[in-house]
Amino acid sequence: MTLVESRNINNKADFKEALINPNAPQGGLYSPLNLPYFDGEKYSELSYNDFALKLIESFEFGYEELFKKALQSYEKFDHHSAIELKKIDDKIYINELWHGPTRAFKDMALQPFGVLLNEFSKDKKILIMCATSGDTGPATLKSFENLENIRVACMYPNGGTSSLQELQMRALDKDNLKVLAIEGNFDDTQRILKNLLSKEEFRKNLKIQDYELCAANSVNFGRILFQIIYHYYASLKLWNEFKEKVEIIVPSGNFGNALGAYYAKKMGAKIAKIKIASNANNILSEFFNEGVYDLRDKILKKTISPAMDILISSNIERLLFDKFGDLRTNELMNLLKNQNYFTLNQKELQSLQEDFEADFCEDNECMRFIKESKTLIDPHTATCFKMLDISKPSIITSTAEWTKFTPSMIKAIFERDCIDEKEDFRLLAKKFNLEIKEEISKLFDLNLKDKRVCKSEEVENEILEWMKK
Repeated sequence: MTLVESRNINNKADFKEALINPNAPQGGLYSPLNLPYFDGEKYSELSYNDFALKLIESFEFGYEELFKKALQSYEKFDHHSAIELKKIDDKIYINELWHGPTRAFKDMALQPFGVLLNEFSKDKKILIMCATSGDTGPATLKSFENLENIRVACMYPNGGTSSLQELQMRALDKDNLKVLAIEGNFDDTQRILKNLLSKEEFRKNLKIQDYELCAANSVNFGRILFQIIYHYYASLKLWNEFKEKVEIIVPSGNFGNALGAYYAKKMGAKIAKIKIASNANNILSEFFNEGVYDLRDKILKKTISPAMDILISSNIERLLFDKFGDLRTNELMNLLKNQNYFTLNQKELQSLQEDFEADFCEDNECMRFIKESKTLIDPHTATCFKMLDISKPSIITSTAEWTKFTPSMIKAIFERDCIDEKEDFRLLAKKFNLEIKEEISKLFDLNLKDKRVCKSEEVENEILEWMKK
């Protein structure tokens, strides 16, 4: 299978090309023109890795042995099947996707992605860039640390992640890694990334140093591919138990995780509705309920679920392409770029609502769900409970371990401010009798040098100067 650009299907790339250079010619995203059907029930008794390999093979990308090697990266996770599907009620499960090295769902895609890109770049040098609202950064840096031919420049909004997420990034002080705190919010940071990916002069300057440019955000289809698998696998487990289609609830900001569930459904997974849970930045609930994507007069709000503090959801473009084709997608994305909004017609909105429902959760509601939960859940996972229907088989997608958000957990559970994050972190672990990974707990003891916060216009030069070292 070749991938095509979401804004012009005549622009094509094979999987390797799209992985290394995800920047399509007209600014769109490489996507499948048609998704393959995958009969998961035939493989329901396989291990997670073997199931994953069968699903990937259905795309007919080739590289079977390399994919097999990439999936072996899950062996470093602390659960035997990479994910843990935890039952919390008669028909309700939490799909814990955070058992990898950085304790976030991004490890599910970025650990195997790192193996693929490293193998594909044996004969070249690559600069990987990523923008993060909290979880992509640590996962990307961890995936590529100490690799000889790959460098990573990771940008995050200063003050726009949790303190532990920031510590995770800054603690990975390796020669091939660069972490940049950016003045502004995540949308500003993502805008810098997209501008640099498309800037010819920046690419030329990298080429002088024999480097090619790549992105590790979910604009890269290599990320999305691995996110399809866990939604299909989890829904199949519930189908085998209940013989009813399952509802999947996804906390969503940039929409890549929810897109994975949608692709899984189209490929044959027994999924009823995909429920999009947003925080107070409710751009997605407005989109799915009203058919309007409107950035006018929107101001990004800081919430206790910072990884979802996003107004520009990149992967909505892939959904538009799959539903309405390249010409309409190009039209809508140009309207968003030039006028800061677009509106779907009634037929298009009905098409979206066949597969999706959406709602949003304010911080006070989120904290109530954390306090009332039978198991410790982080503030992103908590947003999903707003949309839970206990009468239906349901999977709550849990995207991060609670350890990254101690101040919010303390506020929710004990109704007080967190005074000493390190002590409160240990208090929660003791109260709930939980074992904490050493690599997480020791972050609080690091003595990191002062950081520099970059303005948007400084980022390009900052990266190029670092590349010369």
